[in-house]
Amino acid sequence: MGATIEGPHGPVPVRRYGKGSAVTLVWLHGGGFFRGDLDLPESHAVATTLADRGIDVVTVDYRLAPLPGLPFVGRRGPRGRQRHPVAADDVRAVLTAFRSPDERPLLLGGASAGACLAAAVTRSLPKAIRPDGVFLAYGFFHAVTPRDPAVTRSVRGRRRVTHHPALLDRANRNLVGRRAPTDTAFPGGHDLSDFPRALMVDAEHDAMRPSGDRFATELRTAGVDVERHVLPGARHAFLNRPGTPESDTALDLVTAWALAQPTR
Repeated sequence: MGATIEGPHGPVPVRRYGKGSAVTLVWLHGGGFFRGDLDLPESHAVATTLADRGIDVVTVDYRLAPLPGLPFVGRRGPRGRQRHPVAADDVRAVLTAFRSPDERPLLLGGASAGACLAAAVTRSLPKAIRPDGVFLAYGFFHAVTPRDPAVTRSVRGRRRVTHHPALLDRANRNLVGRRAPTDTAFPGGHDLSDFPRALMVDAEHDAMRPSGDRFATELRTAGVDVERHVLPGARHAFLNRPGTPESDTALDLVTAWALAQPTR
């Protein structure tokens, strides 16, 4: 069901899936911050599957960043492209709107750039209103992508070029602007105390995995309850390929994790 939530930069389109279950997941698609929408399998198919399993899902059409190299394209209009922190503000508005006054858990999650956005928003919130748990699928979390040559060499196909760490760094800088600080946009390397419990599901052959490796270590060092899985043989964006073994495994993991959330 489509709806809008009023945010500080205007209405934020959302879709609601489910029938009033005991737990709600606010879910953010990926796309390098500058592409993606609510029709992506990574958004719609994931939400449909989880709703069928008893988890209410709210997908968020957060504001996209400018196109890399074309910063003035698509900037006009009420949903024009904008840099950080507009997308984060959109997500915070949706979380606030769906925070239930009762004891039902509210979870936040995302895939790829959506995972980074979810973690950054979580870190920025006061402890009292942070989500009760965070699901991070093949995310990246550092403004400068950690390098692991062995992992980079294992990437195949077009992503060997498009996901080269140097290009990932350019996409990250595109989110915030050339000279803007990055500390609120990328949670890696910063204070993670009071971060809620987290489920991380990553792909073995993914240039972004070294950032996930480091972020998982940072969370554990901060004392966070982290459940982490690196799916053997998997490639980036497996949730965009419904019905594949990697997608099915990840959905099974998040279903079990979400339904086991304690009440507040």
